[in-house]
Amino acid sequence: MHAFAALNPDPLYPEKESERHANKLEAWGTGALRWLGRKRREPLWRTRRILSRVHAETQALGDIDLAQVRQRADEIAFDLRRNGITQASAARAFALIRQASRLTLGKAHFDVQLLGGWAMLQGMVAEMHTGEGKTLTATLPAATVAMAGLPVHVITTNDYLVERDAQIMGPIYEALGLSVAWVSMEMDIPTRRKAYQADVVYCSNKTLVFDYLRDLIVLDSDKDEDALRLERLRGERGRLGQLYLRGLCFAIVDEADSVLVDEARTPLIISGVQEDDTTQVTRQAMTLAHGMDPAHYRLLRGERRVTLTELGREHLRAECAALPAPWSIPFRREELALSALTVLHLYNLDEQYIIRDEKIMVVDEFTGRVMPDRSWGQGLHQMLEHKEGLELSEPRATLKSISYQRFFKHYLLLSGMTGTAAEIRAELGRVYDLPVVRIPTHRKSRRRHAPDTVLRSVDEKWAAVRDRTRILHQQGVPILIGTRSVAASEQIAEVLIQAGLPAVVLNAKQDADEADMIARAGEIGSIMIATNMAGRGTDIPLSDAAREAGGLHVILTERHESARIDRQLEGRCGRQGDPGHVEAILSLEDAVLDSVNGSAWAEPMQALCAARANGRNGLAARWLRFAQARTEKKLARERRHMVAADEELENSLSFSGQGD
Repeated sequence: MHAFAALNPDPLYPEKESERHANKLEAWGTGALRWLGRKRREPLWRTRRILSRVHAETQALGDIDLAQVRQRADEIAFDLRRNGITQASAARAFALIRQASRLTLGKAHFDVQLLGGWAMLQGMVAEMHTGEGKTLTATLPAATVAMAGLPVHVITTNDYLVERDAQIMGPIYEALGLSVAWVSMEMDIPTRRKAYQADVVYCSNKTLVFDYLRDLIVLDSDKDEDALRLERLRGERGRLGQLYLRGLCFAIVDEADSVLVDEARTPLIISGVQEDDTTQVTRQAMTLAHGMDPAHYRLLRGERRVTLTELGREHLRAECAALPAPWSIPFRREELALSALTVLHLYNLDEQYIIRDEKIMVVDEFTGRVMPDRSWGQGLHQMLEHKEGLELSEPRATLKSISYQRFFKHYLLLSGMTGTAAEIRAELGRVYDLPVVRIPTHRKSRRRHAPDTVLRSVDEKWAAVRDRTRILHQQGVPILIGTRSVAASEQIAEVLIQAGLPAVVLNAKQDADEADMIARAGEIGSIMIATNMAGRGTDIPLSDAAREAGGLHVILTERHESARIDRQLEGRCGRQGDPGHVEAILSLEDAVLDSVNGSAWAEPMQALCAARANGRNGLAARWLRFAQARTEKKLARERRHMVAADEELENSLSFSGQGD
């Protein structure tokens, strides 16, 4: 059991139920803890058995009101805590949660949502198509485990979705006698600590991990569990009163592919002000990088890194001969030079970062969202500030850090849900021991896919997007155009506006209004340009007129490194049986081809794809998909290397702990 789970103060809250079950407190909660530690999963072919059980329990409940729901919730909670969660007890809980949802929200869970909830309750990832109601589905396992007395974290990707989901789903939990709260980075410390005491806590992955790191800093001096239990007797005077989290027991991760895989390589770092002033070193590094010729280094754009040639090393040795440390240290000067070259050639404004209020803001390349409190380490952030002519911020020294991969493996039971997990099934199983279950759709999909169109240049691509948008707009069809970067969004927006088309740009610079804007993408005549996966997790309702016009039409303007992201964008249309269309308008200058441009067959393939011959469009489309698959495999290899490095670090930490 992980330390934070063991430190959970009174995780089963026996005093909360003492008036009702005073004579049974000795057995209270033992079954729930046994279930959590066991992590047994039923075979997938038996998963559908839960449906017949829930339907039978629903009939047995009858037409009960909210007061009766609360009474039944107390009875089910006692059984769950004493005997653990079985399929029979989960079916009773699911039927009651379904009735609470019907009475409070006017929505009853569909059968496919019951299947998804049961899969997550067993520690699996439920792959549910976009628009199938994952937010409502999560209430089933969350409320069941919370009634069993265990802390539940429902984790999603940003603070807006956290607050929205907690407020919308809150009445269900309250009807069952459970407390629900949400946590955001803007909350003050007392409010955040109080929120974490709720039975069900909605939070973003970033907020949760940073609060975990803050708790680690508090516990740094002494992690002895017996000593901490003694401190708890002192109440708020002990260190436990300074902690945020109650424990890492059960987590449901929304958009699991993004959080557990795409962002898995991101280190979360709490830093303090570094005492050494590195301003002069930063300026010297950027000056040296500006003075280096292309013969001094190689840009590996597909791998997003720079290497020095032997000529480059000789150049650095000569230029730094008269400079003091750290330039007199060979590996350090090369490290600084490579960082500066990376900033100059591989970090671009409106792609990897934006400038807001005279500050560098990091843009998440997978979601298109701005990360206002995130910064690059190893001096990269200060080098970017120098590159853009901004005032240099104070360098930071790392106090605590952890990756998402290491953090989520600390949960006693982890589960998730997403619309795209099939491609990373093996990775989720290998890293997190998370099987993937594909949940069928509630209604048959009516989404239609057009063949890819591949043009020779970016200018030709934008012209084709403009012409296609004009035709669709004249028909009143709502349009969603997907791009890879803020710069690409602004470029196509300018092209459309010059053509007299009322395009609206949704990008990382407008993340505060992201959900409200994306929700209007289904209105008749709407033209929305979305950066990458901006707006992910927000429903796009179609108006009746838009539905009659053929539904939302999604245009992909570039293939991404991962086909899953393309599938997420495609999934914005044709939701819940609605009509919808998808097409891709691409070019041979797209960034996805960077991974194959250095290969031996790149030039002949580019020539064949650019030729004006029958079948060249199909050949070009296959060439782009090949480049995408090659890039995705490379990213998977990098993630495997990171897993190995994390495991090695974890083992070394465990060994040093034993030595202490």
